[in-house]
Amino acid sequence: MEVRDRILIVEDDASIRNFLRAILEANHYEVILSATGAEAYSLITSRCPDLVILDLGLPDLDGMTILKRVREWTGMPIVVVSARDHERDKVDALDQGADDYITKPFGPSELLARIRTAIRHYRAAGSAEGTRSGVFRAGGLVVDYDKHRAYVDGRDANLTQNEFRLVALLAKYAGKVMTYDFLIREIWGPNMENNNRILRVNMANIRRKVEENPAQPRYIFTEIGVGYRMVEPD
Repeated sequence: MEVRDRILIVEDDASIRNFLRAILEANHYEVILSATGAEAYSLITSRCPDLVILDLGLPDLDGMTILKRVREWTGMPIVVVSARDHERDKVDALDQGADDYITKPFGPSELLARIRTAIRHYRAAGSAEGTRSGVFRAGGLVVDYDKHRAYVDGRDANLTQNEFRLVALLAKYAGKVMTYDFLIREIWGPNMENNNRILRVNMANIRRKVEENPAQPRYIFTEIGVGYRMVEPD
C-alpha cells in the first residue's frame, strides 16, 4: 500500500475545488475537501493533514480566522490560495503563520512546487526541533524518520500517516510512558483531548502491522489507564 501525503483543500468554489483535487490526485496525493471554515477546522483536528490549501474567502469564517486558530497549536504547513492580491493581505497571512501565499489564477506546476517546498521545510524544521532524523532500531523494528516509513523484519509495515506519527512519537521517547492525552493532543490536536477511542483504534491497527502477536507485544506496550510505551532501542 502506498503511503501518500494527505492534503486538505479548503475552497468554497466547487470548480476550483475540483480543479485542485484533480491536480493533486494526479500527483499521488490523498485529498480531503471542505467548502466551509467550520468543517475545515474540524477536519484539521480530526484528520491531521500533511498540508492545508486554504482559501481566505469562505462563506462562514474568514480564512484568516482558521489560520490563527490552527497556529495556536500546530505548525502544519498551510498554503493560502486566494484571489486577494493586495500586498497587505499577503503580509497579514504570512505574519499569521501561513507558509506561502499564491494568488489566483495560478499554474499547476507552481502550486505543486510550493506544496513540496512547504512540506519539506516543515519536516526539516521538525527534525531540527527534536523530531529525529535517521532511524530507530529495536529488534526487528526499524523506524525511518526521514522516509516516514516503519519496517518489521525488513518489510514495510505500510503504516498510514497518523499511524507513522504515533510510532515515531513513541520511538522519540522510547522507554518513557506517553499518556493518552499527550499522544492525542500531539497527533490530532486540542479538539480530541478527551476521546481515547480514536487512539485505541489506531494503536490496534499499528499492533496488527508491527507485532507478530498483538496480544503479546514486543515493541509497544500498554500502561493500563495511563498510556503507551515504546521498547528502548538496541
